[in-house]
Amino acid sequence: MGKTFAEKIFSLKMGRDVKPGEICEIEPDVAMSHDNTADISNTFYKIGVDKVYDPGKHVIVLDHCSPAANATYAENHKIVREFVEKQGIENFYDVNMGICHQVLTEGGFALPGKVIVGSDSHTTHYGAMGAFAAGIGRSEMAVVFATGKLWLRCPESMKITLKGKLQPGVATKDIILHIIGTIKADGALYKSVEFHGKPFDEFSFDSRFTFANMSVEMGAKNGYIAPDDKVLDFVSSRARQKFEPVYPDDDAQYEQELEFDLDKLSPQVACPHTVDNVHPIEEIKGEKINMAFLGTCCNARLEDLKIAADIVNGKKIAPGVRFQITPASQLVYLQAVKEGIVETLIDAGGYVTNSNCGPCLGAHMGVPAKDEKVISTANRNFKGRMGNRDSFVYLASPATVAASALKGEIADFREL
Repeated sequence: MGKTFAEKIFSLKMGRDVKPGEICEIEPDVAMSHDNTADISNTFYKIGVDKVYDPGKHVIVLDHCSPAANATYAENHKIVREFVEKQGIENFYDVNMGICHQVLTEGGFALPGKVIVGSDSHTTHYGAMGAFAAGIGRSEMAVVFATGKLWLRCPESMKITLKGKLQPGVATKDIILHIIGTIKADGALYKSVEFHGKPFDEFSFDSRFTFANMSVEMGAKNGYIAPDDKVLDFVSSRARQKFEPVYPDDDAQYEQELEFDLDKLSPQVACPHTVDNVHPIEEIKGEKINMAFLGTCCNARLEDLKIAADIVNGKKIAPGVRFQITPASQLVYLQAVKEGIVETLIDAGGYVTNSNCGPCLGAHMGVPAKDEKVISTANRNFKGRMGNRDSFVYLASPATVAASALKGEIADFREL
């Protein structure tokens, strides 16, 4: 009997057949942490070791409150910089580089067939590159710093197959929101979710990340897309390690298989205050907004910025609406400047911040006021997620966010 992706990659790591449910001591290929490395380093020293087991395995990115918004964050960053220098961690990216998941992807750390762990729940992001990528806790990351290994349970697998064809302008973000709205926030709890289907042949490289990134929002341990030529071409000149793609067997057995038809899918919106509170745009449009936010690791790549720029080109943002754009990385930002995308967004009335995570988690740069409503390309809309428990956050695609910024209300871009 064939193996799923998770069964195969765990078996390769262990050098023997591994079944779902087994607890395995795994040596990850890459371990990512960000601003919370300050807390991790404190736990690391409490373990009783002084030297990181393998500094080359670790990548640290200061991105969650960058630049520091206050003295507390500044001290946090100082602790991280001192830890990095003391431990000889060369793969360090300071506040000027961008959001960790985009930085690692651009930097050639996220590779097919690798096991990647990160002290961030959206580490699942790298599954779009064909990696087994999972978020872990800070204490677990401290153990990886100390020993180079950690315990992981081989997850059961879920197969999600897409069929049909998207209508013009409807995005992969709409698909994943629809899936989460259907199976709910715990529908794939600790599962290895594999995304299959002919539509992936047509999805752009940038647009695939929404599936892996948001797989954690339905409880998944990791979300996997089989690496194709688009992925292999991207990593060919930037890979930091040798790699070998891992693919599930055709006769693999899954705990659950689901199928989603894209032919009639309309734009989707996740309403406050849960990611699985998803409705088609037809049921939500007309809701007044105060802010539109285009950013985060989920949807702030070059393609996303270009989609928004095409929609607002030659138009003006509605009076009373703030349209904030936060590119996923400095490289994305620079390319958007070169292509005139930033100019178009600013001409329409938008404003652009440096690349960071602050607005998404509510650390700084765009905290809404009480009772304000925000439509965002982020991956979470929990109460208080953007920094104010008394505000309301809606999640949607870049096209829907841009259209809503123009109208001052949640809007269907197909009607513009």
